[in-house]
Amino acid sequence: MTTQTSIPTNDLTARYQQDGFFLPYNVLDESEAGELRADYEAAERELAGRPEDFAILRSSPDRVLPSFDALVRHPRLISGVSQLLGSDLLVWNGGTFIKEANSPHIVSWHQDLTYWGLSDAEEVTAWVALSPSTVASGCMRFIPGSHRRNLVEHIDTFDDNNLLSRGQEIAVDVDENMAIDVLLKPGQASLHHGHLFHASGPNSTDDRRIGVAIRYIKPSLKQVGGQKTLARLVSGADHYGHFSLADAPDGRLSEADFTRCREDAKLRREVLFKGVENQNGNRY
Repeated sequence: MTTQTSIPTNDLTARYQQDGFFLPYNVLDESEAGELRADYEAAERELAGRPEDFAILRSSPDRVLPSFDALVRHPRLISGVSQLLGSDLLVWNGGTFIKEANSPHIVSWHQDLTYWGLSDAEEVTAWVALSPSTVASGCMRFIPGSHRRNLVEHIDTFDDNNLLSRGQEIAVDVDENMAIDVLLKPGQASLHHGHLFHASGPNSTDDRRIGVAIRYIKPSLKQVGGQKTLARLVSGADHYGHFSLADAPDGRLSEADFTRCREDAKLRREVLFKGVENQNGNRY
């Protein structure tokens, strides 16, 4: 994977602090993004008859595919996120967001940190495009500056067309006239704050829209319910021990890795669906 010249700290941090996001952020070239996509889609085919493990592949590809483990540790991503969170970094989660070709699936207006059960907001999501992210394909939309509102009330919809865990949706008015479209080429990323208002529409193109949402956190954070979910140390050191540290994948689609992920999935469901009886939503 190609390491590229770092964006000056004052530019990245100033724009992130002002807007709650930074984009586009070049991570991979298009051929590297294509190789990652090919590896992922090959894994999908291999797991087609194993629904539980297929779901783990979607929610945690970095735990079962060495190529995605390399992505979350990519020097370019570590360089950018370190400017925002410091040099000690964990990856709390690195799941895919996929909208199939000509799909009605959407992501409602929400804030990422609403149901994650983390003790602080010192988190950055790097959303890496593996296919073109355009208005037609259902790219994300951001409301600049909305991260300064902290967490607002959400309602649960459990809508079948909503890719979020509970179909969660912001319960206050969102001025969509303020929204900007997150247009990314394969290999480019956006970096956004966990309180930022964001959403995305359906995919009306003939290609899948594939993105990887990598959730970086400071090791000082913890799950407020006391769960020690898996997290991958990708930079610096963990002086706190609030999470169970994940090792590199044992291999490609290793049974040992799936076993660890199944146990972790149980803990994450406790976090994501706390306080609700319906636990049949998606796992994002």
